[in-house]
Amino acid sequence: MKILVTGGAGYIGSHTCVALIQAGFTPVIADNFSNSHPLAISRIEAITGTRPESHNCDIADPDAMREILQSHKFAAAIHFAGVKAVGRSVSEPLETYRENVAGSLSLLQSLKAGGITRLIFSSSATVYGGAEQMPIPENAQVQPTNPYGHSKAMVEQILQDLAAAEPDWGIGVLRYFNPVGAHKSGEIGEDPQGIPDNLFPYVSQVAVGRREKLQVFGDDYETPDGTGVRDYIHVMDLAEGHVAALKTCLQSDGLFAVNLGTGQGSSVLEIIKAFEATSGRSVPYEITDRRPGDVGTSYADPAKAREMIGFEAKRDLTQMCRDAWNWQQRNPTGYSNQ
Repeated sequence: MKILVTGGAGYIGSHTCVALIQAGFTPVIADNFSNSHPLAISRIEAITGTRPESHNCDIADPDAMREILQSHKFAAAIHFAGVKAVGRSVSEPLETYRENVAGSLSLLQSLKAGGITRLIFSSSATVYGGAEQMPIPENAQVQPTNPYGHSKAMVEQILQDLAAAEPDWGIGVLRYFNPVGAHKSGEIGEDPQGIPDNLFPYVSQVAVGRREKLQVFGDDYETPDGTGVRDYIHVMDLAEGHVAALKTCLQSDGLFAVNLGTGQGSSVLEIIKAFEATSGRSVPYEITDRRPGDVGTSYADPAKAREMIGFEAKRDLTQMCRDAWNWQQRNPTGYSNQ
């Protein structure tokens, strides 16, 4: 059963391709490699023994997408392609909306023209913004606080309208909390371009000596130690969540939205201590001002994912740190190290 995977060479996409292959699916990757590396394709093959077919193309190019869709009989699509940096979205909102909203709309038109009506969409817990209820359930108010969150919420609205207008579509919206870690082999992992926007790769790069120290954005939140609290989920748990959602989506019409998280929050300082304990390395840091658009606390209510798609995260914080450190040690400068 072939699955189109947009952004399949990226961080979450590559791990999901591994999980898809191991579950008996055949992923076909469409990626423009703007925030990924072609070597990830070879690494997927090293892990699974299967090299996924890949196409260097942009999802906003209807001719390129038509060619791919006409050359395969796809059962569904998993849509990862887009930009994901909160900070960059604040400074470059137009680029974020172009990539995430206009790109998704173009892809949906291509999928419809190709007769594909099964879709898993990579959304984000940022759509909840500064939610007052913790843990956050899926029926919490959608109130993003930054352009990245708005872009995800906009695509979710498009998908809701599509599902209402065309009931034969089956759509799964997956609201990620904070994906971290790497495949246990160390073959694939997070390889951000430039200065990392997310905590874990920055901590890893400090620990390996690639960066001098970590900036902790704010220590005056209403949390136990004043630093931001997030729900961190191992990327392979997240990948397996996509497989579970895909199986549900293939068997049902309509749209469902589920959180993918652990239901537990960890502060920035707790992450630093856990990573130091796992790696045996010091992670120097300094406290700086809060980042615009950040919220103090965010962690998932994972009950609906457990009930609806049969998914529950099983890897703990120690495994997240261990696998992230293994990846970073094996690939000190990411895929470009090769």
